[in-house]
Amino acid sequence: MIIRFIFFFFLLFSLYFPIRSSSNGSTEEEKTLAMIKPDGVLGNYTERIKMVIVESGFSIIRETITQLDEHRASNFYVEHSSKSFFSGLIKYMTSGPVLVMILKKENAVADWRTLIGPTDAQKAKITHPHSIRAMCGLDSEKNCVHGSDSLESAQREISFFFGEISSGDAVGEHDEL
Repeated sequence: MIIRFIFFFFLLFSLYFPIRSSSNGSTEEEKTLAMIKPDGVLGNYTERIKMVIVESGFSIIRETITQLDEHRASNFYVEHSSKSFFSGLIKYMTSGPVLVMILKKENAVADWRTLIGPTDAQKAKITHPHSIRAMCGLDSEKNCVHGSDSLESAQREISFFFGEISSGDAVGEHDEL
C-alpha cells in the first residue's frame, strides 16, 4: 500500500512540476527553508516527511533540531504580532522541538509550498489529500510544517536559523504560518 501511495504521489508530483531549464540550458536551483513543527516532530512524522522531500526531488543540504524559546519564536513570526492568534502561535511553536532544513531544488520555494499544501490542514485533507499537511496536520495552526512563501522570505528564514546570508537579505514579511 505504501509503495503504491509513494508511486502515485511521485507520479502526480512529476506531472505538476516538469523539469524546466533556463534559456542557456542550465537549471537554476533555489534554496528554501522547511520546518517540521512541534506536532510533526512529536508525532513521529519526521522520517516520513523527509522521505517525501527527497522523493520529490529536493536535496536536504542542511538540517538542525532546535527548541524555540518565546523570544526566538516571536522574532520569527514578528509580522503576526498584532494578530489575534499570535500568542497561541508562540505557545504552539515553543511546545516542543522543531526540525529546520534548507532544501535545494529548481523552483524550490513554489514546489515546497505545493508539496506542503494549504495552511489549513482540514482544507488540505479535502483539496490536497496527498500533501504533507493533509498527512499530518490538524488545523490552520497545528499544520505540521512551515514553508517560506518567497525567495526573500527563504533568505531571511535561512539566515535566522543557520546564519547564512544570501544576496537580497532584506527582512521582509511572509504570511505563512
